Amino acid sequence: MWYPSTVIAAPAVEPVTLAEAKEQCGILSGETHFDTQINRLIKAARKHAEEYCNARFAEQTIVSQCDSFADFARLSEGPLKSVTSITYIDPAGDEQSIDASVYDAHKDGLEPSIGLKYGRVWPRIRFGSRITLTAIYGGQAPESVQHAMLLLIGHWFVNRDAVVTGTIATTIPMGVDALLSNHRRGA
Repeated sequence: MWYPSTVIAAPAVEPVTLAEAKEQCGILSGETHFDTQINRLIKAARKHAEEYCNARFAEQTIVSQCDSFADFARLSEGPLKSVTSITYIDPAGDEQSIDASVYDAHKDGLEPSIGLKYGRVWPRIRFGSRITLTAIYGGQAPESVQHAMLLLIGHWFVNRDAVVTGTIATTIPMGVDALLSNHRRGA
């Protein structure tokens, strides 16, 4: 079983640029008054897309914990770029690291896994302890995810309050959900 992950190195680059978001919102490129707000909206839109799809769309370092090496058959995050470390508590109570020569990282798109190399075995762990995986996930967001983010950014920029009175709201057909639905993990 995987436990909730923790981001220890946030994305340095977002899937949508400030210029793209400003264009979506109808803001002139030289106008900087809304830059702070638009940057916040870009992060919020990425986080929404990541939560909806259970996938990472910007490169970030994440720490995850699980109960057993069997959990490595399906990682809790995706897509996987690289494994930084795998640590565990041995039966004597000491923290140990697993050498990269013991395992293979299978970077299978949104469904990555880690498996043993031929002739290797996973070490024994202390009963009740957790295995810690530190890895880099994310990367290039598909165009449909970027477009869904731009739709959200534009909507949130125009509708800045949680409730809009005096209007009838409807969902745009083929909107954000439709753009993100093909990129969902485990759905």
